[in-house]
Amino acid sequence: MPPRITNPVTWQYAELLMQPAFIRVIDNIRKHLDASAWKGTYEDVLIWPASTTDETKTLVTQLLQEMETATPERGDRIRDTLARLPMPHPGYHLNLQRQEQQVSIDLWELCYQVCFLDYSPENEAVNIDTSLIDELGEVDWLRLEDKTKEIVNQVFASLPA
Repeated sequence: MPPRITNPVTWQYAELLMQPAFIRVIDNIRKHLDASAWKGTYEDVLIWPASTTDETKTLVTQLLQEMETATPERGDRIRDTLARLPMPHPGYHLNLQRQEQQVSIDLWELCYQVCFLDYSPENEAVNIDTSLIDELGEVDWLRLEDKTKEIVNQVFASLPA
């Protein structure tokens, strides 16, 4: 799940950093793939809250599809039902393959690791890595590149041998 940000300053910095971090993550992955036996493909995915059952996922998916052609009255009832159900958020994964080995990496999680201090998916409370922002309040591109490169290097170093 994406981190919950309630502090407006943290939110502002997250908005400033996330897109540049994503671009740097993708570029650094490309550099690794160019020099690697691993082949990568990107995939849009839906990420559900951990406790969501398969039945609930199916129901939500069916209701969302039904919304596209529902009458206004039926659409209101569907919206009321969906408001009480867990909803997925969009994700973006890198699927790596080398021979029979396969690894899936959540690219947003990598971006969160870049943008936040000591980020972990289990901890909803996050703090911006302010070292990525210069004294003018802009992105420090060199520091962003260095941190991104370090995190992507760790990902590729942790792949099966």
